[in-house]
Amino acid sequence: MEDCLAKKMEITVSEAEKRTGRNAMNIQETYTAYLIETRAVESQSEGQCAPVDSLWRRYSEFELLRNYLLVTYPHIVVPPLPEKRADFVWHKLSADNMDPDFVERRRIGLENFLLRVASHPVLCQDKIFYAFLTQESGWKEMVNETGFQLKADSRLKALNATFRVKNPDKRFTELKHYSDELQSVISHLLRVRARVADRLYGVYKVHGNYGRVFSEWSAIEKEMGDGLQSAGHHMDVYAASIDDILEEEEHYADQLKEYLFYAEALRAVCRKHELMQYDLEMAAQDLTSKKQQCEELATGTVRTFSLKGMTSKLFGQETPEQREAKIKVLEEQIQEGEEQLKSKNLEGRDFVKSAWADIERFKEQKNHDLKEALISYAVMQISMCKKGIQVWTNAKECFSKM
Repeated sequence: MEDCLAKKMEITVSEAEKRTGRNAMNIQETYTAYLIETRAVESQSEGQCAPVDSLWRRYSEFELLRNYLLVTYPHIVVPPLPEKRADFVWHKLSADNMDPDFVERRRIGLENFLLRVASHPVLCQDKIFYAFLTQESGWKEMVNETGFQLKADSRLKALNATFRVKNPDKRFTELKHYSDELQSVISHLLRVRARVADRLYGVYKVHGNYGRVFSEWSAIEKEMGDGLQSAGHHMDVYAASIDDILEEEEHYADQLKEYLFYAEALRAVCRKHELMQYDLEMAAQDLTSKKQQCEELATGTVRTFSLKGMTSKLFGQETPEQREAKIKVLEEQIQEGEEQLKSKNLEGRDFVKSAWADIERFKEQKNHDLKEALISYAVMQISMCKKGIQVWTNAKECFSKM
């Protein structure tokens, strides 16, 4: 971790700007661009003021970077991006992806994504990631030149592997199940939180009615008027405070959403392992089949029914020369297959070793982050309750002075 980019460079996404331009289809569109600022840490430690480098990136460019990382590092739990459109929101909050509050939270999420990648022991060393932070023009071309799209596994192949792997690794099966459960639990938690926020908003805003009633009442009372007026003011302040409280709550919800999306990143690692296991089993099956064919040709006995075997019986046997030529081809294919199988076995073992090391790193990070987020959320709730108690204490004092 000492050599990670986050230790050498300050990275911030400092601004978000609404822009209008034309897309690849030459259709005018409105989008948000984000200003990434970087500064070398070494110069600052020497007492010098390092210059700030800055460039603008669209959300789609962040998506391109993450897709590249997913394909290039299939054994790594790649940090997720913040949501493209707001989900699990309480009804008074806008789900519009151009809403300033949503854009601000997404700006924070994009900065967090960059810091996650810059802090990762492997991802931080990637040249494409470094170019994303420092090279505005020509970056997309650089990514496409890596040919990462050609290495991406098709969804059909991944689905096939899921249902046809005969000997799945129990650890990855359990991890896949855990990621499903984690996603389900966090989704439920976010839905509950949105419902609570809706009700809380209503309760707080109704307190504004106390303010109005106390104010009206104060107009007809001489001795009690000032006390009622002051109590009404405290109720108005209390009612208005819910807007800031729930906006702050959204930031804690975003921290939970990050792990909602991390669950999919975990599944991506599991899917890749399934694909590798499937390829390995197919290669082993193909090798066994070729060895059997070679043995049948060499001995002249057919152990299993085949259309080819029936054809030779009906239309005559092959000549010894033809059989020898076929045996020679099969022996070459068997040698290639054995080397391929050995290579796939090594690749699979390396993948499991690297993936499990990163999964352990992720688990440690997750436990720390979720613990901190839940504690902070509880502290915020306690603070909110204390403010409510203070408002009613102030109101009580106002009533006492009447």
